[in-house]
Amino acid sequence: MISALPTPAVPALTHRQLVMFRAIMLHGNLGRAADATASSQPTLSRELARLEQLLGFDLFDRVRGRLRPTQRALALLQEVDRSFVGLDQIARRALELRHQTSGRLRLACLPALAHALVPHALLQLARVLPQAAVSVHPQESPWLEQAMSEQRFDVGLSETSEAPVGVTLRPLLQVNEVAVLPRNHALCRKTVLQPQDFEGERFISLADGDPYRAAIDQMFASAGVKRQAWLETASAVAVCAMVRQGLGVAIVNPLTAMELAGPDLLVRGLSVPIAFQVSLLLPAVAALHPLRAALTDALVTTAQTMEATLANTLTNSLKLLF
Repeated sequence: MISALPTPAVPALTHRQLVMFRAIMLHGNLGRAADATASSQPTLSRELARLEQLLGFDLFDRVRGRLRPTQRALALLQEVDRSFVGLDQIARRALELRHQTSGRLRLACLPALAHALVPHALLQLARVLPQAAVSVHPQESPWLEQAMSEQRFDVGLSETSEAPVGVTLRPLLQVNEVAVLPRNHALCRKTVLQPQDFEGERFISLADGDPYRAAIDQMFASAGVKRQAWLETASAVAVCAMVRQGLGVAIVNPLTAMELAGPDLLVRGLSVPIAFQVSLLLPAVAALHPLRAALTDALVTTAQTMEATLANTLTNSLKLLF
């Protein structure tokens, strides 16, 4: 009968040994590694010898008084670095918790909101809390909603109307899509555009599969309007940039349109409303970040201001033109 081979014992490594090993690998010699670890060269040599004995293999070749890492040492360093990255993250988080008023708050939002709504809200927040630190993470749906369900962010901004699991949803902004036109285009003479106004126009579309693209296409199909849909892109910012260059006309979300509006990009309302909404997502399980209330207040204030600005711009579109 063949007996199973005994399972090798896992080396009983200490954190101190790994710290010293990593320091030697990063600094290249015992002298600098000793300074980095507030230790001495004899101590490092002794701990290195013990580590090699525990591991059962050499970590360095001794060449003319120098330490040259072996292939095994390089492979081991990869694992050690993973551990230290995790420790660094824990240490930074602990420091943030110590100084809760300046701890970094994590905000997840759709890319379109990262350049239109969020910067204005952060400016509002900075006026109240100048030292507030916020990390902004643009995320596409449905990954954004999934990340919020996993409690990975303190605040989320999405276009969803249904709360993900483990998340509280608050409506933040409700407006309508708008038309964007290049300067001097014939349609600029109108304050509100009908679907029929786009007949035969060179039209720049959002990417196929985008829910707003589907709603826009449905509007034109219902009106029997045919456009020259020759360009498309997934980014509303890119759509506006193309319109600004005179490549066509388009329909996009009003926040991006207002952010990029100017002499070469004019905004007009639509007779057929295509709803655009933004929802505030708040994790229901994760610990409440001390800055969350201040940021949500800034977001609410900013959303109200942008709604009023949009309404005023559409009302006075002819005055802005002439």
